[in-house]
Amino acid sequence: MSVGTDPQPISDTGAVESSCDTGPDEVSDRLLRSAAHSSRNAMVEIDWNAPLDPTKYGCSPEWSTLYGTAYWNEMTEEQRISLTRHEFASIMSIGIWFEMMLQELVFRDQYLTDYHRPEFQFAMTEVADECRHSLMFALATKKMVGTCYKPHPRLGRFAKLFKSTAADEVAYAGILVAEEILDVFQRGCMRDDRVLPFIRTVNEIHVLEESRHMRFAREEVRQRMQRVGWLRRQWSAWNVALASSYIVLSLVRPRAYADAGLDYHRAVAEMRHNHHFQSMVRSSCAHLMQFLDEVGLLTPAAARIYRKVHML
Repeated sequence: MSVGTDPQPISDTGAVESSCDTGPDEVSDRLLRSAAHSSRNAMVEIDWNAPLDPTKYGCSPEWSTLYGTAYWNEMTEEQRISLTRHEFASIMSIGIWFEMMLQELVFRDQYLTDYHRPEFQFAMTEVADECRHSLMFALATKKMVGTCYKPHPRLGRFAKLFKSTAADEVAYAGILVAEEILDVFQRGCMRDDRVLPFIRTVNEIHVLEESRHMRFAREEVRQRMQRVGWLRRQWSAWNVALASSYIVLSLVRPRAYADAGLDYHRAVAEMRHNHHFQSMVRSSCAHLMQFLDEVGLLTPAAARIYRKVHML
């Protein structure tokens, strides 16, 4: 059983990531070869009709937003299992939402580029992966709890503006942060034998394939930031941090607590003051924050936003 997180960037082959390949085309060429050999298909790997084990969690208990609170200590084992299933269904539903935004950002960036370049070809591979991931998440939430969760309507409107205007380093840094946030949860649960087996498989597939996407996004951010001046860097860093904060705050929707049979007013209040969960998120985002600092996107204004949502 493993419930920890790995602070090191893991490549698509499972090894610590190498920095030998630099530049979008060089990195994309390597990632294309990896995708051809190691992509997986949840539609055939998972038995979507198999019954659920009533004793298994939806995510590692330690990754529940209420773990360590007084409310958690009062719950029965059945309530804790139900809570983690609805929490992770919410996280996967929000994952579908920002994966759809991701696809639009990539399509817009690659529109009318050189279609022969590895950069374009891997971008299209990533979009295809995200379509499969969204379907996988949709089937997983349906099987586990029979419902899906959506962001607040106001956030939905803000996201429409973001995905219509974000470009260059803002687009790819936004993609990277969103992918890293979901990756944090899944790495912490994918080898935990207390978690539903099919959810562990979902996590393994997503972590494997998102490692390629994150490598691609990091290289795109590095390249775009080379020609960014001071003023634009301040704006881009703030914009990415603001979008990231909204995603983090939306991962577990209040209705998930109600659907799990809890008093959602109390649950939300205790979640907001849960130092254990805040510490888990902060430690798991250390590598991401290091990268943003390295490329100049961890400005003082951005850092204040990340601290508010416990990513820093």
